Amino acid sequence: MQHIINILVENKFGVLSRVSGLFSGRGFNIETISVGPTLDPSMSQMTIITMGDERIIEQIIKQLNKLIDVIKVVDLSEKDYIVRETALIKIHTSRPEDRGEALRITEIFRARVVDSTPATYTIEITGDENKIDAIINLLRPLGIKDIVRTGKIAIAREEMKAVALQEAKKIRA
Repeated sequence: MQHIINILVENKFGVLSRVSGLFSGRGFNIETISVGPTLDPSMSQMTIITMGDERIIEQIIKQLNKLIDVIKVVDLSEKDYIVRETALIKIHTSRPEDRGEALRITEIFRARVVDSTPATYTIEITGDENKIDAIINLLRPLGIKDIVRTGKIAIAREEMKAVALQEAKKIRA
């Protein structure tokens, strides 16, 4: 089963290497990994997608928590979450009918053209894995020249009870 693990770490050199080394040293594969800064510049957020049963994921989480620079580890697969990835797709558009078709597909998927030359469009799309795969499949007949995809990023959804409780407190105040 696929698991999405969010790891809050100190923003120091070598942390990414230690985290990825933990996975490879124990024979676990990382499907995707994304790392970026948080609101606090001294910390970074890692999103790692990996496969494994509950026992393996539990072992991974315990090992991650033992790393000195790791602040918090959360398996989002146990929560309600939002996941996205981004892709840049460069397609051949030397014929006018290809340019028109590429623009129609881009509009349908709420993507956007971020670069244009007489022979190519570069399209940016953000969404879940199925949306990215779907636009790629529709653009493939036009001639895809290059694709670059980010790893998935994910964030837990706020529980509705907590949100409703905060709103009630604001009304009373």
